[in-house]
Amino acid sequence: MSFFTHILACLFGMGSWVSINGLWVELPLIVPQIPEGWYLPSYLSVLIQMANVGPLFITLMHRFRPGALNETVVIYVIISLGMVASFLLAFFWKETLVVAGVPRSVALLLLTFFLSTVDCTSSVTFLPFMMRLKPQYLTTYFVGEGVSGLLPALVALIQGVGVVHCNNCTRMINDTGSVSVSYELQAHYQPANFSARVFFFFLSAMMLVCLGAFILLNCHPAVARECPNAHYPNRVLEKGEAAQMNPTEQKSMIKQSDIKPKSCFGTGTYSRIQVLYIFFILAWVNGLTNVVLPSVQSYSCLPYGNSAYHLSATMAAVSNPLACFIAMFFPTRSLLLLGALTVFGSGVGAYIMGMAVLSPCPLLVNETSGTFLIVGSWIIFILTLSYVKVIIGVILRDEGHSALVWCGAVVQLGSLMGAVTMFPLVCTSNESCLTERSWPLEATYKTWWICCSAAS
Repeated sequence: MSFFTHILACLFGMGSWVSINGLWVELPLIVPQIPEGWYLPSYLSVLIQMANVGPLFITLMHRFRPGALNETVVIYVIISLGMVASFLLAFFWKETLVVAGVPRSVALLLLTFFLSTVDCTSSVTFLPFMMRLKPQYLTTYFVGEGVSGLLPALVALIQGVGVVHCNNCTRMINDTGSVSVSYELQAHYQPANFSARVFFFFLSAMMLVCLGAFILLNCHPAVARECPNAHYPNRVLEKGEAAQMNPTEQKSMIKQSDIKPKSCFGTGTYSRIQVLYIFFILAWVNGLTNVVLPSVQSYSCLPYGNSAYHLSATMAAVSNPLACFIAMFFPTRSLLLLGALTVFGSGVGAYIMGMAVLSPCPLLVNETSGTFLIVGSWIIFILTLSYVKVIIGVILRDEGHSALVWCGAVVQLGSLMGAVTMFPLVCTSNESCLTERSWPLEATYKTWWICCSAAS
């Protein structure tokens, strides 16, 4: 395998969600300067769900008009759109227009919708494109996808986003002739080390890097030598070309041809029940890791202190790419093991959810062991279920191009169902959710800017 190709695959995967991830961690700098205030995250959550029209369109075209869309051209278009939208955000994110007599950040919302469409659509375009490379590079792609959440958070940490100091304030209240004094704490955000404009330029540059990596993946001779499926993304070989394959590949194809297909899905390796089982686990795992548990992370961790919150958010983000590295060296296609890991990870998630329900007085709240348990639970939860996601991607990669398209669609579906479930639950649990945490789909990245504040 080529180390150069691994780097390109990682950079390509990093562009999948870097724009939206970056927008979330920048919210503390954006919110005080726009008319929507802390209602903006709610609007962004709705926009991201609306952006699922992109992957829906791609999936329907693949189902009813296979081959009608040029996958490479679509990827060029969406990466370029993400790069331009991020660049324009640097200039227009503060601009407002009066709509129905109320000032609105129309440019910010519109450009965010474009970014959301780009990132959501990447799930059903980037993954199938990786079919053209060797299976080992798909794991590297998932590493890059994990880094797409970690890198913007690190840059925001350097920027100093969300650094808050609480000042004591005294207020004199004159009520029917009697004067009373009240004392309260007011939060004051400290100036960032560099502006939001510079941060959006950084996001645009990252999309440019993704575009450059994609160009090289398509055109560089070193990559072309490692693309056995470059011209056959649907794994269909023409007559005489099997002879050009190495003996191992020929034996594999002969062995598969002698086995009666268990279903019409992919190569027919898995029965219909097994396919439904795989996709159910994929939707369940993505719903838990992308939405359900991140939406209650502050409830589960803050009772144990800011250090517990900071450590859980930081280590959870690091655990994602770490799980991809583990999958690179210890791949397994055992459906029984995947089910066992899913049950184990879900059990750990149930403990985290239980602590969130018991907040602000969860178990062992004043004990060091309680902090250790909640931080360790978050690490194990993300590490286990991220490993499951990567292995499912590897399994579906072996089933062909169409399987990876459906893989991306189910990932988005699982996140959508999790958002629909958790949005009313989290918001109705506390009235303050309307201003602080009403956006569960990407809530994991809001915890990042909170932990940036704690770290600073």
